[in-house]
This record gives sequence, structure tokens and C-alpha cells, in this order.
Amino acid sequence: MRTEEQNLAIQYLSDTAKAVEAKFDEYLPSPTIEPCRLHEAMRYSMFAGGKRLRPALVKAAFELFGGQGESVWYAMSALEMLHTFSLIHDDLPCVDNDDMRRGKPTAHKKFGEATAVLGGDALCILAFELMAKTGNAKAIEILARQLGTFGMIGGEMRDVECEGKTVTLDVVDYIHYHKTAALIEASLCIGAELAGASAKDIEIIQKFGKSIGLAFQVVDDILDIVSTTEQLGKDAGSDEERGKATYPSVIGLEASRERAMALYREAIAELDALEGNTEVLRSIAAFIVTRVN
Repeated sequence: MRTEEQNLAIQYLSDTAKAVEAKFDEYLPSPTIEPCRLHEAMRYSMFAGGKRLRPALVKAAFELFGGQGESVWYAMSALEMLHTFSLIHDDLPCVDNDDMRRGKPTAHKKFGEATAVLGGDALCILAFELMAKTGNAKAIEILARQLGTFGMIGGEMRDVECEGKTVTLDVVDYIHYHKTAALIEASLCIGAELAGASAKDIEIIQKFGKSIGLAFQVVDDILDIVSTTEQLGKDAGSDEERGKATYPSVIGLEASRERAMALYREAIAELDALEGNTEVLRSIAAFIVTRVN
């Protein structure tokens, strides 16, 4: 039975998804324009489903700090394009070699490896074109930093390097923060920056983002073990098969559950320091640690 808090998060995510997907349709090149197959592949991956969590976090932070104007839609779309770019490349045979994503064939299975690589690249480039339209150089800087070698791509590199090896908890923390939490953190900071939030408030929202971002990946690790392929929409048990560096592989399943809840409590404690209505962010944090896919 869902709580009122969970219902709020699900409704907010659903409403945001519908609105931002209309923007995707506007911003993405038409598949009738050359190179047609590449544009088709970009749209295939962008409209394959998903929670649209990152756009929702951009919007929630923007609203929390009283943001006004349309620039937020560029940022919301850019964050989801970058997330999708990362998934396309993550699924490739040279990285995780996954055949299914969100219950559908992955981009390289549908269009071939070359088109998948180029489609991911194109989404990354289009994301920065959209971010430029916000007119906010600081927001672009935040995004580039959290995406590059000091952020998501750096985390992916360590993830690949550590596959099949015995790792410490510190290494898992590093991988999970950089691979997943960094872009979630960026979503919140960019929404706050576009709203004109103070440096102090952006620092608080950044800490909140780090905690919920880590919690998100811990829950992902857990679900890979306890859920089915049908529930996840991707191959269950693949982390263990590939010897991935995960929390359950280092500290066990129950301790991983405890770690996710501890991170949730840390995140909520950060929100207590903010003025304004943080109800939406609290509900999304609760959703992250209780989700089933």
C-alpha cells in the first residue's frame, strides 16, 4: 500500500514526464531529416520510457527556489539526454553488453553498434546546445564538471576497471558517487542555479543530491539481486555475473538496505536547513529508497 508521500512523488514524476517528453519531441531532430537513421535512433532511446527523475529534480529545485521563465525546460531536456547517452554507451558490447533496457532491445541491438555510438554522441552534443540556450554559463560549467572525468564518465571508467576484481567499500563509494550520484546532484544544482539560489542553498541542495544519488544506486544494486528481469526491464543478476563492484558484493544485502536508508535520512536532514516547501523533494527521496524498479 502506497503512502501519501509516495503518491506525491509518483504523481510529480508522471506529470513532469508528460510535460518534458513534449519538449523532447520539439527539440529532437525529426527522423524524416537526414541522417534519418541516426535521428530515429536518438528518438528511439529518448522515448523508450523511464522515470524522468533527473528532469523532475531540475524542476523541483527550480520551483523550490522561486525560479521563473522557460530556461528550465532546456535544462530538464538536456539532463535526460545526457542520462540517455550514458545508458546507450553503458549497454554497448564493449562495456556491459546488455540486450534489454526498459523492456525493449537496447540501441545497439536495434540499430547496430555504430549507430548506437553516434546516437549517444549526438544526444550529448544536443544537450549542451540546449544548455547554452539557458544563457547561464555557471549551469553549463556544473553540468560539464559532473559529466566528465571528475564525474559520471570517471565513475564509468572505474566501474569498467574494477569488474571481476575484489574491491573495498571506498572504491564502491567512488564508483557509485561518480557513475550515478554526480548527475543527480547536477540536476538539483542546475535547477537551483537557474532559479538564482544563493551559494549556501546550492551547497545544501548539492549535499541532498549526493545522498539521494548514492541511495539510488544502492537500491539499483539491491534490485539487481532481488527482482526479476520482467520487473526491471533489463537483465536481472547481471551485476553478479560480470563481477561488478556493488554494495551487496562488498557488505551484503541487508547492510546495503541499511546503507540506503541511512543515506535517505542524511538527505532529509539536509532539507531541514532550507526555507520553502521541500515536500516534493522529500517525497522523491522516499520514492528512491522504496522503488521496485
